[in-house]
Amino acid sequence: MGDDRKIKGAVDRINNLPDVILQHILCFVPTTKVAISTSLLSRRWRHLWCEVPSISLDVDTLTAASVNETLTRYTAPMTKSFHLILENITENIPYIDRLIKFAMSHNFENLSLDLCSPYEEFKLPDFFYNSYSFKQLKIYSHKIVPYCTVSWTSLQKLSLRFCRLSDESMSKIISGCPVLENLTLYDCYKLKVLDLSKSLRLRTLVVHRNMGAEGPRQIVAPHIHCLRLLHSQSSCTLVDVASLTEAKLDICYALSNPNFKFKAEPLQVMVLKNLEKLQNAEKLTFGGNFVKILSLAEIRGVPFPILKVKSLTLDTVICQYVIPGIERLLQNSPDLEKLIVRGKIYNSMPGEHLDQYLKLKSLSPDQCWKSKDGFSWNKSRLNVQPKHVTSFMELVLKNTEKLDKMVVLLDERYLTFKIEYAIPTLPHNSNVTIVLSSTNKPMASEEW
Repeated sequence: MGDDRKIKGAVDRINNLPDVILQHILCFVPTTKVAISTSLLSRRWRHLWCEVPSISLDVDTLTAASVNETLTRYTAPMTKSFHLILENITENIPYIDRLIKFAMSHNFENLSLDLCSPYEEFKLPDFFYNSYSFKQLKIYSHKIVPYCTVSWTSLQKLSLRFCRLSDESMSKIISGCPVLENLTLYDCYKLKVLDLSKSLRLRTLVVHRNMGAEGPRQIVAPHIHCLRLLHSQSSCTLVDVASLTEAKLDICYALSNPNFKFKAEPLQVMVLKNLEKLQNAEKLTFGGNFVKILSLAEIRGVPFPILKVKSLTLDTVICQYVIPGIERLLQNSPDLEKLIVRGKIYNSMPGEHLDQYLKLKSLSPDQCWKSKDGFSWNKSRLNVQPKHVTSFMELVLKNTEKLDKMVVLLDERYLTFKIEYAIPTLPHNSNVTIVLSSTNKPMASEEW
């Protein structure tokens, strides 16, 4: 009896909340269909969903009649986001254009289109490319071919994922976005040259090139300040990134592809050319695979550019395959003040592939991976010992002059020792703050 009163009291408190609060809560339910179902709770909830500022429609779960009723009853005076999902459409559906027109007529600021449909003939209507209300636009999996002039005059943030996009189409889109500040391209096929020289307000560029996505091959972005670039094995040249102050780079590696071939030499050429273009950036982050390729270049005696980096983050475990590359990076970064090493794993490049490449060059892997003082490093995250952590920190201190802080974060799940056992063995330097810690949470690399 007491529990029933508590539940009734809690329900009453929720029902007594102002409409605007309840509608804000409904913004967080997965789809508008779920939000509509709350109208069955009580008379108080019957029309609440009609003025929720966000709509999310999964067309696969709706009929034409339910879509029409939803659009007719929707009366929100202020609108924020519209999310449209089409995954299993195999033929043209007339009301799809109506849904897009509805979103545009209600001046939604954030529009997201998940168009994973196998229906190849579907194309975005011409009126879609003319809007003054969009501030954020996400398009997932679709062939984008604007046959008309693009005019997204308020668009600040654009994300295109798995889009088959030609250079001509991309050029039209960029020309129609005069205030674009943030651009994300995730596995955009067919794109060869990404020319952003006319995007004067663009500051952040994110390019994800998975193993199956070759484009873009060239990037011209003289005005961006921040670059996040995940490479495939296909070459990508940074033609002009003159204003860059911050960058994050790594290489995607396909372990599960039986036809995959390790292209060590083209990768070395690519990463060193990238490095040359990052010379003036003050904040850099490199993933483990990127550093491993730098290690191969260092072993072969290829010269590295001098960097002006002040803050360097390395998303890699401590092991023999990254030490040569890290040592050279430190030696070529005379202004480095802060180093962070995070034991992250992201499609990690197997050490065996690096060893095989060295053997093809008539080099002994065992000798190549040893430090110049003869110290033998661990081969993987599974056999790192306190002595390896200590030697790594000593190597860092030896190869830096202005370092102020060093942070090393280890993955507790793979350690065979307690982190406190390593602390007494750490080097002491009155000029450098040294932080050693561990976590038992997965340190998967954040989305690129």
